[in-house]
Formats: sequence, C-alpha cells, structure tokens
Amino acid sequence: MDRLEGESVAVGSATMPLAESSESLSRLFGEHHRRILTAAYRITGSMADAEDVTQAVFLRLAKVSAPPVLNAGSYLYRAAINGALDLLRRRKVAATEPLDGAQNLTSSGPGSSPEAEASSRELGEWLRQAIGELSPRAAEMFTLRYLEELGNREIAGLMGTSQAVVAVTLHQARSRLKKQLREFERGNR
Repeated sequence: MDRLEGESVAVGSATMPLAESSESLSRLFGEHHRRILTAAYRITGSMADAEDVTQAVFLRLAKVSAPPVLNAGSYLYRAAINGALDLLRRRKVAATEPLDGAQNLTSSGPGSSPEAEASSRELGEWLRQAIGELSPRAAEMFTLRYLEELGNREIAGLMGTSQAVVAVTLHQARSRLKKQLREFERGNR
C-alpha cells in the first residue's frame, strides 16, 4: 500500500506523521539538535560523547519510518538521555569534566582553591557514575528532574506515567544516592 505525504502511521498506541524525506529529517535535526546535544552533554560531561550520542539518536531515527511517539521532540530528547545514560553504564568509568550542577554541591566556586575544584570534579564524577547505576527508568527521571530541571508533571507527561510514580521513583533514587554519597564521603576522609 502506498503512503501519501502527511499520512500518519500507528506505532504502538501513538501516531506520528511519516518522515518520508531527508527534508523531514533535516527539519527535525535543525529544530532539536541543540537541545539533544545539551541534554547528552549534561549527562556525559564530554562534548565528544554528547556528539556521539546525538549522532546515534538521529541515525536511529533515519533508519525507521517514524519515531514511535506522538511528539518527535520528546522522543528525541528521551532517546538522547537514555543514550547518554547507556554510554555511562557501558563505560563504568566517569568522564573528567564536572557536571554543571555538581559545583553547587560543594563550596567551590570562581576563585576557589585547586583542592576545592578537585573535590568538585571528583564529586561530579561520582554522581555521574552513581546515576548510571540506577535503574534506567529511575536514572532518566532523576536526570530530567535534577539536571534538566523539569517538574514532576512534565516528567510524567514525557514518560507516560503518573506524577505519583515520578515522585515515588525520585524519592527512592534520592534515598539511594544519599546513602551512596555518605559511603563515598566516608571513603574520602
């Protein structure tokens, strides 16, 4: 059966207009590249890794007739976050650049001592690795909430779940990370 331009295809329980030309892919790339690259970078801490994740997301999209979602932007964003988390899990070795938010967890700032900056970098590396050890769903929710600063309602909408599930999952993830942080801090004394 021939498909007409503008026709939708059902994938799972969602529909998405068919991306039948390279123009559609180019348009999606132009609209979403920066957001996807930024999300991947915030998780990996490495621009090279973020670029690899972003490229993989768009290459995957080019191989399918349509992304399996209603909203291509949300699909691409979640795919970038999951790709970055998967990269961290595969490596089990943290990148060397600090997370943007990790400096807020320590007293280091502009003009701080080399020791404070090293401590901040070490904490960022630890956090990146600890997030990678959470379940995929918990890691994604944690990343969306605390690194991408989305609200529970937005996360629930993106992930197709309820705000209550998001709240419980985030509570459990925070509890686990706090426990691991106490162990990490004891080991660094």
